[in-house]
Amino acid sequence: MGGHSSEHEISLKTGGMVLKNLDRRKFDALPVKIGKDGSWPITLEELKEKCDVAFIAMHGEYGEDGQIQSLLETFGIPYTGSGPIASALAMDKQKTAVLLANNGLLVPESLTAIPNDIHLEFAVAENFKNFPIVIKPANLGSSVGISIVKEKARFQPALQKAFQYSESVLIQRYIKGREITCGTLEINGASIPLMPTEIIPRTSDFFDYYAKYNANGSAEITPPNLPEEIIKNIRFTALKAHKILGCSGMSRTDMIMSKNGKLHILELNTIPGMTETSLLPQQAKKMGIEFPQLLEIIIQSAFIKNKT
Repeated sequence: MGGHSSEHEISLKTGGMVLKNLDRRKFDALPVKIGKDGSWPITLEELKEKCDVAFIAMHGEYGEDGQIQSLLETFGIPYTGSGPIASALAMDKQKTAVLLANNGLLVPESLTAIPNDIHLEFAVAENFKNFPIVIKPANLGSSVGISIVKEKARFQPALQKAFQYSESVLIQRYIKGREITCGTLEINGASIPLMPTEIIPRTSDFFDYYAKYNANGSAEITPPNLPEEIIKNIRFTALKAHKILGCSGMSRTDMIMSKNGKLHILELNTIPGMTETSLLPQQAKKMGIEFPQLLEIIIQSAFIKNKT
């Protein structure tokens, strides 16, 4: 847990909740807190000797982008969640969008911006005839650095905000609709879509950082008040996205359902949060899976992946 990403504190919360809820009759747990400076309290050689599996509770860069996974694989340490390739793909929102679109799923129209691109405003005007648009870092989670830009005057400030967190920025068409998210969990080697959640932000226009991590930031309805056929389609879409990217263990797919009922995928999270307000544990609980059992399932999937 921890690490030198912008999501260090959220990672510590996730790691703390994992430690708190592990069934100690079955597991001994050693917390490994990686500092903001990237320092480790233990060597990887010592970690390999001490642990049967590493439970990765690191969000954002280094933890969710395939780096820690590659490092653990180098030392032959089994770990939870997706491998390096799927992690890196899911972390890169533009590559994710291209891959999903090429496999028949809907994603918002988008383009990628780099710093000091003199043609950017022209490209935006050509691709997006009207505001609002969405500007976000291309490879971060937890809604860090995201802005919904409703007028041209706010374009440059939103762009600079996003560039504070990433060397590339994703500009997307804003799709008005209902925010939906749906987890996928691997149980005994089979990928099972969980019950989806509708997110209704109370404090902002979208599910931003505050809405995600404050108890009163949003209303989260699991399952949504939607017809059964639409619920089935949401779950099918999340499962398909999970498989297209080659994820394992667990994932959570965030979507917007437009007024015509079409599902547009915004992003895929390979290490969903496990805090008091997190969505994956809520969804699992609706399917009869309590937190300690959820953690056991995630750990078991790591052993299954390591054997194969």
